[in-house]
Amino acid sequence: MKKYWSIPLGLLLMVSLYGAVVPHVPQSVTGGDIVPGDVAWMLTATALVLLMTPGLSFFYGGMVGKRNIISTMLQSFVAMGVVSILWVVVGFSLSFGDSIGGFIGNPFTYFMFNHVDGATHPDLSPTIPLALFALFQLKFAIITPALITGSFAERVRFSSYLLFITLWVLLIYTPLAHWTWHPEGFLRQMGVLDFAGGTVVHMSAGFAALAGAMVLGRRKSHIKSEPHTPANIPFVLLGTGMLWFGWFGFNAGSALAASDVATVAFLNTNTASASAMLAWMFLDGVRGRKISALGAAVAAVVGLVAITPAAGFVSVGASIFIGAVASIISNLAVYWKNKSTLDDTLDVFPCHGMGGIVGMILTAVFANEVGLIHGDPTTFLHHLLALVIVGVFTFGGSYLLYKITDMIIPLRVTEEQEFLGLDLSQHGESLSEDDQLAFASGNAKKQSLSNVSSMN
Repeated sequence: MKKYWSIPLGLLLMVSLYGAVVPHVPQSVTGGDIVPGDVAWMLTATALVLLMTPGLSFFYGGMVGKRNIISTMLQSFVAMGVVSILWVVVGFSLSFGDSIGGFIGNPFTYFMFNHVDGATHPDLSPTIPLALFALFQLKFAIITPALITGSFAERVRFSSYLLFITLWVLLIYTPLAHWTWHPEGFLRQMGVLDFAGGTVVHMSAGFAALAGAMVLGRRKSHIKSEPHTPANIPFVLLGTGMLWFGWFGFNAGSALAASDVATVAFLNTNTASASAMLAWMFLDGVRGRKISALGAAVAAVVGLVAITPAAGFVSVGASIFIGAVASIISNLAVYWKNKSTLDDTLDVFPCHGMGGIVGMILTAVFANEVGLIHGDPTTFLHHLLALVIVGVFTFGGSYLLYKITDMIIPLRVTEEQEFLGLDLSQHGESLSEDDQLAFASGNAKKQSLSNVSSMN
């Protein structure tokens, strides 16, 4: 396996050398004057969105078993490294470069961030530097593949995961971002509304998670119907707080200015999350369940997911409705999933996938002036069509990429590695000192036997 690591290392060194010796080319076309207040807000929003990925790592890390905490958290953290480099090299260009038929950006428009600098752009960033817009969009690209990891937690090989997210970001995420957010993207031209990523981020991650759970199959503990005990509920609550806080940058930042729209998005984000949390808790009470901290945390995130596509387009009253409805549907989806054989470890599809779907549909219902509630069915029908297109593309494309990845590097760890836990089997680390000593002792014995065998 050691020889395979030389391939990504070599690619990284080649990219770094190219970036060091090839001169940077400034923009040939610029927009209006920079607005300092917008720059200050967007720098803050960009930092807030980045905070969401470490928040997600705590959110997911607290939910898994105690021998998979480190590996689960690292899968989110490492996305910050992998996607950051991909974005600079070609990801931003594929997403926001000159449109090729409304389906994908020209990979050479912003290759290696050429033409991405401190000047504004007339279409993408009229009051802030294009480089700041690119950085803001990068944070969305980072967290999206990290969201998927919850579906195949506790059984994925780390090296294959790195390959998968590389392929997924380039072949699934960037086309979706172009379709939805580029001025010439075909979904945007249809009139599909996605203020901050309900389609691009949450629906895509949800459908990819569903495909991942199906391809990797069930954990051995799941097959045996062994109860799943979250390792650290306080981690989940901490992660939820970081996500809620960072989501203000996620949604309000998508106004791309310090404006009234950003304020509305901020207000709706907080309100929908609060509504979702309460709806989940009350529904659990109605169904005779204890009110749990885990349920409240998950519900708050569902509300954040659902309001994301609508945040800048609806009233605060609509945000209460969106949060509550999405929470109830996700709660029921989790219940139905648990009755099935699907092993989506951390309920990514029932929460992020279904939350994104509900948010997308209700955006078309309540959007100011063009929503169904205002008597215009056009946006609603276009959203239903987009739902089918995005669902088929992200589920089918992700399923294919899992299969391709598995042919190159097996996706799933061995039974022994799964039993040992991914912290030790994939990273040689553990929260338990006893586990680390036992693992080190076991490796020493294996090495000794190997040496004896080679001598014979």
